[in-house]
Amino acid sequence: MSAEADPRTVRVNGHRRPGPASVHLPDPAPGEVVVDPVLVEQIRRVVAEQLAERLVAAPVADAGHRRELARGLIAAELAARTPANTDPSGTAPGAEVEAATAQAVMAALFGLGRLQPLIEDPSLENVEVDGHDQVWTSAGEGHDQRAGSAAGSDAELIAMLQALAARPGSSERTFTSAHPTMHLRLPDGSRLAAVAWVTPRPHVVIRRHRVRDVDLDDLVELGTLDPGLAAFLRAAVLAGKNTVVTGLQNAGKTTLIRAMANEFHPMERFATIEKEYELHLHDLPGRHPRVIAMEAREGSAEVDPQGRRAGAVSLSDLLTDALRMNLRRIIVGEVRGPEILPMLEAMSTGDGSLCTLHARSAQHAIDRMVALALSAGPHISEAFAYRLLAGSVDLIVHLTLRDRSLTGGPKHRFVSTVLELNGLGETSRPITTTVFAKGPDGRATPAHRPQCLDDLVDVGFDPGWLDHPGGTWPRPLDGAR
Repeated sequence: MSAEADPRTVRVNGHRRPGPASVHLPDPAPGEVVVDPVLVEQIRRVVAEQLAERLVAAPVADAGHRRELARGLIAAELAARTPANTDPSGTAPGAEVEAATAQAVMAALFGLGRLQPLIEDPSLENVEVDGHDQVWTSAGEGHDQRAGSAAGSDAELIAMLQALAARPGSSERTFTSAHPTMHLRLPDGSRLAAVAWVTPRPHVVIRRHRVRDVDLDDLVELGTLDPGLAAFLRAAVLAGKNTVVTGLQNAGKTTLIRAMANEFHPMERFATIEKEYELHLHDLPGRHPRVIAMEAREGSAEVDPQGRRAGAVSLSDLLTDALRMNLRRIIVGEVRGPEILPMLEAMSTGDGSLCTLHARSAQHAIDRMVALALSAGPHISEAFAYRLLAGSVDLIVHLTLRDRSLTGGPKHRFVSTVLELNGLGETSRPITTTVFAKGPDGRATPAHRPQCLDDLVDVGFDPGWLDHPGGTWPRPLDGAR
């Protein structure tokens, strides 16, 4: 049996390689332009050298002008190569092939090379790279699909990531054998995480944010909330309830925080504090003209005697500074470590702050926040951490991702639980009220009236929303989008 007919092989950039059974790359569509990756890399190297020489001789500060200069150099290099760049019949490449080649070179110089078309595909949510020739994509509610190679080799993939890390800008990062992980924000707002040297092959995950300008009503349409939950969360925002949104990876925590923030009054002054910008509320000046967006900085490879990277700015640093900025609310994109302490302190002195946290359940989130607080050092006791938590957080909203795509089913993201925290109990743990509990299909349904109900009613909440034992979900779960 030939490799072309072997069902255990897949096509990668026109070549067949061993792959899992029944996994095939699609053949090029009729009329699809296929470029030569070797030619693209050759031109990229030549143009990169020429561009560097031009910029040394006459620096160009504007990124757009640098791109225009690069386009001119690429066009000249393609024109110089055209007589030699022919197929076996002696035919020179057509205009479409040259245009596609030029675009691929631009992507290699300023974007993510062969991954750039995937990043520009509005239907994709995740791009996962497990070695240069193992690329998988997934849409928001679809199944994983195999894509072409990310680079010609693992070494070329690492080199591309290093060039990406070294590009100037607020997200400049380091990616070396001494610092084998990297997290950064791409120009379009996507989040990239990479690891190499400590794994057999380099791995990259790119998370794209398809929905930015979103509110709670939009999440009702998407099936994440029902109208009763949307009304409850809207009232919680207006009443200034400090809320922690929890869930596992890819459950939709950032999207829910973004939607809740879009319920703020336009004139509210607040800050967003993130490792890498993901909320992008500062990109919505029509909704949030007074937002202060703050992003942590990794720092250089040099470390001080305390082991801190030179120039590093942590989430804790930003939170401390934010408390001096005359803010009503603070949003922390994701709490991962000892920054939980200044976050809880900010919540205890303000109202209506928001943050996200990885947790398996709403109840588990309580212990996880205490564990993170204890990681700040031996000066923090468990009793103090529980007391600070009970006096700071009003609500925990838990999101569930039900992903059955591997067995041919759909993906569903929905709120499954809402807990209210009501101070410390006799066991030195927070007293909780389950306002919304898991219904028969896992989605949140009204369970108990919260102690803060009067506060919610004062800002317009109709308590009648809590009189629907089965919730107000507009359609069955299997029919949700």
